[in-house]
Amino acid sequence: MEQRVLGRTGREVSVVGLGTWQLGADWGEVREEDALAVLDAAVESGVTFFDTADAYGDGRSEQLIGRYLRERPDAGIFTATKMGRRAEQLPEHYNLDNFRAWTDRSRANLGVDTLDLVQLHCPPTPVYSSDAVFDALDTLVAEKRVAAYAVSVETCEEALAAIARPGTASVQIILNPFRLKPLERVLPAAAEAGVGIIARVPLASGLLSGRYTRDTVFSADDHRTYNRHGEAFDQGETFSGVDFATGVEAAAEFAGLAPEGATPAQTALRWIIQQPGVTSVIPGARSPEQARANAEAAALPPLPRPVLDAVRELYDRRIRAQVHSRW
Repeated sequence: MEQRVLGRTGREVSVVGLGTWQLGADWGEVREEDALAVLDAAVESGVTFFDTADAYGDGRSEQLIGRYLRERPDAGIFTATKMGRRAEQLPEHYNLDNFRAWTDRSRANLGVDTLDLVQLHCPPTPVYSSDAVFDALDTLVAEKRVAAYAVSVETCEEALAAIARPGTASVQIILNPFRLKPLERVLPAAAEAGVGIIARVPLASGLLSGRYTRDTVFSADDHRTYNRHGEAFDQGETFSGVDFATGVEAAAEFAGLAPEGATPAQTALRWIIQQPGVTSVIPGARSPEQARANAEAAALPPLPRPVLDAVRELYDRRIRAQVHSRW
């Protein structure tokens, strides 16, 4: 699989990585043996990049990855984690003492001395303007608790603020055919600054797979049930902030754009991979089959201009009014 340098880390990662929110919580229960099978299928398919967080299952996702890394020390995996969402979301909680405690816990969960990359996990907006926060992150690097730091953001303005910080290695942002705003300013600014872009929520919480209908029901412990309107965390994390009924109809149109031999989900991933400035896209998977199918998107030929134009037209007609001004 193609490898790209992840911004200021200087490390190469696969263009299709693996997001592991599903392996921790909020998508229904996943058994430990099934989670490990997903990790193994991804690696065997060429994935070298895992993305996790201390909040996914309150550490379960990190612990599962840690076990896998111990069992497969030869796999050459770059692991990015996140910190901050286990605490009350107040700017004053983003300080050096907490950063040390949070990264020490993640290091123990993952079984490593130094974290490859730690990302602030969608922190309160005032955090981005705090010099003390970024000084503290620099201290973590100096102390070798982390090799590099980054930020996972909700909005384009937050992304631009993070890119302006000289120590920011990468920015993780929602990017998919139903969320095009980052293409306007964020990706060009990141490319100019040498900052990596990690694209998350690439399938709009599964909408872009084309498998859902208006009548699809998700389990009670799935965020697509309990956070559909932003009840638990930012609404943009669920269906990319798109109304479910609108999203289902738009996804049916998108499915019609898939090239022969590619699924709608693979088409969405291929679209993301070929956006200038993107380093890696991190779809999740709940089965080995999903992990393998996601990885196969990296081998698809670039989508032709008519398909790219059709994606833009679909977004402008059905989605833009719902999400563009907010995120």
